[in-house]
Amino acid sequence: MSCPICGKAADAKYRPFCSRRCADVDLGRWLTGGYALPAEDDTEETDAPPPAPPRTQ
Repeated sequence: MSCPICGKAADAKYRPFCSRRCADVDLGRWLTGGYALPAEDDTEETDAPPPAPPRTQ
């Protein structure tokens, strides 16, 4: 297995990383939002007015 940050061989102590440095780089990316997935806004539902209540007579 290779380190996902630098590609060197993984060390059992820091697995799946090769060193504490690469583990910290990965943690920093998580904490700063570097691994965030882009989200799509659902604008169709918010742009349409709510349906009118049924009329009673």
